[in-house]
Amino acid sequence: MSSEYLPKIRTSQIRLENRGHLAKVTVDNPERLNVLNSELIRQLTEAIQTLGSDPALRCVVLTGAGERAFIGGADIREMAQLDPTTAGLFISRLHMACAAIRDLPVPIIAQVQGYCLGAGLEVAACCDLRVASPDATFGMPEVRVGIPSVIEAALLPSLIGLGRTKQLVLTGESISAEEAARWGLVDRVVTKRELAEATHHWASAIGAAGSHAIRLQKALLRRWEDLPPNRAVEEGILSFGRAFETDEPHRLMRAFLDRKRN
Repeated sequence: MSSEYLPKIRTSQIRLENRGHLAKVTVDNPERLNVLNSELIRQLTEAIQTLGSDPALRCVVLTGAGERAFIGGADIREMAQLDPTTAGLFISRLHMACAAIRDLPVPIIAQVQGYCLGAGLEVAACCDLRVASPDATFGMPEVRVGIPSVIEAALLPSLIGLGRTKQLVLTGESISAEEAARWGLVDRVVTKRELAEATHHWASAIGAAGSHAIRLQKALLRRWEDLPPNRAVEEGILSFGRAFETDEPHRLMRAFLDRKRN
């Protein structure tokens, strides 16, 4: 179904808005720093999967409501009641939400303000690009409440290196947006006033690209994570051929050449 015809969906703690080729998902529980409990995890997973079925979609922005947090972590009130069996179910559901974000066929941009901790940092790590305001704080404090950092924390070594990952997950200490940018955890830091504009700039650039090419590129990036360089090159060759299964390359290349002539 085209995003033009998808309704604006409002659940109790998720806002999903579609505007042409761009969608925005807002985790909406600002009173509790947008922390993720089981119900909110379910809603987030459902929202992302709904977007994934839209063939017209080109880019998604993911953010948190209010100015105090992107996602402040998983809900400690709920986790304090878990036992070994229910703990496995809880963390598996959270992994499913993260997997839905990673498997979304189009790029997803994290727009981060305030706290981005624990599960929030894992969600941000699943996104393709990350833009943050200077007040953003990043950390993996799980060990401080008696649990290890798991599931998509495994993405951190490829983003920031094993040594810095150890610093985060073993000490539980947080880092600033400026330090996160130096580490490569955040792609860009802008003022609060510029945050939405900077995110929209990247989303618009993605939206202006070939829609089929963007989906091929996103899929190829996911494959690169798991393949050795020689296999990654082979996958790229196959992806290049698939681009010409549609008229998109010829159409966009002709438009480019026409502009050059003029």
